Amino acid sequence: MKFKDKIIDLSRPQVMGILNVTPDSFSDGGQYNSLDAGIRHAQRMVADGATFIDVGGESTRPGAVPVSEEEELERVIPIVELLVKEVDCVVSVDTSKAAVMKEAADAGAGLINDVYALTKFNSMETVAKLDIPVCLMHMQGTPETMQIQPEYDDVINEVRHFFRQRVEDCIEAGIRKNRILLDPGFGFGKTLHHNYRMLKRLNDISFDALPLLVGMSNKSMLGTLLDRKVKDRLAGNISVATIAALNGANILRVHDVKQTCDAVKIVNYLSDIEK
Repeated sequence: MKFKDKIIDLSRPQVMGILNVTPDSFSDGGQYNSLDAGIRHAQRMVADGATFIDVGGESTRPGAVPVSEEEELERVIPIVELLVKEVDCVVSVDTSKAAVMKEAADAGAGLINDVYALTKFNSMETVAKLDIPVCLMHMQGTPETMQIQPEYDDVINEVRHFFRQRVEDCIEAGIRKNRILLDPGFGFGKTLHHNYRMLKRLNDISFDALPLLVGMSNKSMLGTLLDRKVKDRLAGNISVATIAALNGANILRVHDVKQTCDAVKIVNYLSDIEK
């Protein structure tokens, strides 16, 4: 798939490093919300094997309160401009705001990663004009409400149905299908059982060979099951990333880039043996 001026082979799992430029991310809030710290961290992640760096200027943790468009632009655009100049990677921007999408793409971002799946005002029309790939994520509710007793008759079928409808809407709006990725939304309006059911049946969620981007790193699906605080979830992170890679994930969105890249090498070697 082409991301701006870079062509990335998604037939093998790729690793996306998380760069939160927010003061309130659940995992690393405040650590990288200065330009120098952000660039240094991104450079480390790329040196460790990350193909993508995903920049987030608004926390979407459970209970998170939205930030203004102006504040998100001030957080995101300067770091995107520097990343494009200083770091050899695809720069992704985690946003649901049309203005941020446009400014980020103009600054050189090659992927829009939208937890609201282009349902916010003017976002779908904006992405259609930008003609860069977009990742559509499934979420039941909003970050403020999503973990208040989420319910599904069948989480796999309902997430898959949601994606089919959103992809149809995107195509109708002028977004090419070969520019679309899908994210099942682990932890976004799902119980512990829902999350692990999706992980086990990840291959059943996508359709028409659309790439899957998954993010489980440090999430409560690990903390709850393993009884581990965020700083102690490395083993869990690598376990679920490996399972996801074996079950069809194309991009793994993670905090622990170096260790995840090691796991991906093993998965790729196993795949080569099968051939």
